[in-house]
Amino acid sequence: MSDSAPAPIPARWFDGQSSQAQRVLVNLAPGAKGPSLLLHALDQPGAEPRVFLQAQVGWPEAWSAGKVQRTVIVDLREAGSLEIDAVAQWQALLDANGARPPLAQRMQTHWRVFLAVLLVAAAGLWAFYRWGTPWAATQLTRQVPLGWETALAQRALQQMDESMLKPSKLPAERQAQLQQRFATLAAGIDPGLKRYAGYAPPLTLAFRSGMGANAFALPGGAIVMTDGLVQAAGKRGLGDDALLGVLAHELGHVMHRHTTRIIVEQGVLNIGLGLALGDLSSVVSMGGSLLTGLAYRRSHETEADCFGLALMQKAQLPTAPMAELLLGIDGEREEKQRPQGSANRTSDAASGLASLLSSHPATRERAERLKRGEAQGC
Repeated sequence: MSDSAPAPIPARWFDGQSSQAQRVLVNLAPGAKGPSLLLHALDQPGAEPRVFLQAQVGWPEAWSAGKVQRTVIVDLREAGSLEIDAVAQWQALLDANGARPPLAQRMQTHWRVFLAVLLVAAAGLWAFYRWGTPWAATQLTRQVPLGWETALAQRALQQMDESMLKPSKLPAERQAQLQQRFATLAAGIDPGLKRYAGYAPPLTLAFRSGMGANAFALPGGAIVMTDGLVQAAGKRGLGDDALLGVLAHELGHVMHRHTTRIIVEQGVLNIGLGLALGDLSSVVSMGGSLLTGLAYRRSHETEADCFGLALMQKAQLPTAPMAELLLGIDGEREEKQRPQGSANRTSDAASGLASLLSSHPATRERAERLKRGEAQGC
């Protein structure tokens, strides 16, 4: 030991075998993975010190850079613990032997370190949400059996039939006519339009009433069109090309497996936030699942638009009728939601929130693009 090296410091050793403390001297020795702790028993002069390697010691942490501890407690695991009153000398020993405070201590005693770690963590969570979650969900969706999707769709449609949907009142001849055109359109889906190679679900079209003008896709190939949508097209003098455009869009949801991906995405997101945030995940992941799930559905709408546009162009069908139908329905919806009088600022705010949380944003902008035979992001 050189003359400049800090001298051993006195301590009390509670070895776990006796309630009486033993008087000892403590020193440190530098090591590749951090310092080792050397324990010299004062009642055994000349004996070799007991050595505790870096990993065998529970090194104490300082919780405040401005508050000096009165006593340092060093955890020796199975060998008990040390109490050291010479706190300044202990710190000098640590510094002289290259001890580096753990990250948790640096975060608690230096706000710049805390801020840097916070920013890195936030960036990591954002990257996980923005790129990691959808990538992982896409890969996992490839492994989801078609039978699982079909069973899920059957249960979902059964529940909707028992609650909000009613049997279609369209004449059988009209349903058969639309079924035939749908089958012809679906037959034009070539491998180049598929996101998942080899994914070939049975594509079916069902009709229901009771939900207004709407159409939606279920996992596994089932698409539902409401009587209200057929009537909305007829009311505006639009031919079946308008309905086929909507169906082409819904086929995009099916072939991109959007519903399945949403389910998988939320599972991946909740697991990831749970691992990252621990006990807070139940609260944070619930809000994160809602907002990020909606964002992913918005990207799904773009994918479905591109798919539908490509399918309609392949079938040599115009997309302008679909755009006119969307604009008409959107205009009616806005008219119904328009506040009456000057007393509805709350309604305005609620309407704005509903627009923010909508999974079909910017309907008018999308429709104007479709009129020109374009879609954003294609």
